[in-house]
Amino acid sequence: MKLRANCKINIGLDVLRRRVDGFHDLSTVMVPVRGLYDELEIEPSAEVVFVQRGLPVDCPPSENICLKAWRLMHERYGVGPVRIALDKRVPYGAGLGGGSADATAVVLGVDALFGLRLSEAERIDCAATLGSDTAFFVRNAPQLCTGRGEVMQPVCPALDGWTLLIVKPDETISTSEAYAGVRPAIPAERLEELMRLPVAAWQGRVKNDFEPHLFAAHPRLAVLKESLLAAGSVYASMSGSGSAIFGLFDDPQRAQNYTPPFDGVFLHRERL
Repeated sequence: MKLRANCKINIGLDVLRRRVDGFHDLSTVMVPVRGLYDELEIEPSAEVVFVQRGLPVDCPPSENICLKAWRLMHERYGVGPVRIALDKRVPYGAGLGGGSADATAVVLGVDALFGLRLSEAERIDCAATLGSDTAFFVRNAPQLCTGRGEVMQPVCPALDGWTLLIVKPDETISTSEAYAGVRPAIPAERLEELMRLPVAAWQGRVKNDFEPHLFAAHPRLAVLKESLLAAGSVYASMSGSGSAIFGLFDDPQRAQNYTPPFDGVFLHRERL
């Protein structure tokens, strides 16, 4: 079975409060990026095998989240061993949810491969056990995500026809670094209300709470954001906990003409 695990961007990210369980309550809109994805192959096997190629990740193969996803499905539903081959194309440490997408793809793939016929609620519960944004990829459609990210409500930001440009420097940001410097607060404007505004009204109002301290620690991120705005992006922001920055363009030619201000930058363009 072959699967595509596409990534996502976050439009706005409010860190509302720290929870007693150590996590944070969030409010963010996640939007799938269909054209940037990892490829997975999952098939029954005599023993559990994991093979990875493509871009590197920040953990040994034995600790990859794909295997954690299979172990979860094995413990809950008694599924047999599988061979998982991952072709990694989404950069890690980018705030694009590539690892989370891979984990959810394994959950969905194992469900189909072994004929479990899980409900959406069961799939979401399995995915949410593996991370804070994994549940989003069960629906894989624009969602207002709250709680740790697992509580979802469909949302329709006016993005049809816009061109998305994602840029990522060669530096990465860990989730622990991102949360270590954040200051939780209730925003003056609720994100779900801001999503009713046109994209042209988002800049300066639809914010990512990780940006201030991460831009101070990684100045090149701020440079990338400003370069996107200077190139004609109507809205630019960091995705998730970084380090990827994205811009939304109403003129696809301007997105096509964009040149990064320094070398070593990963680029992805697509029409939404």
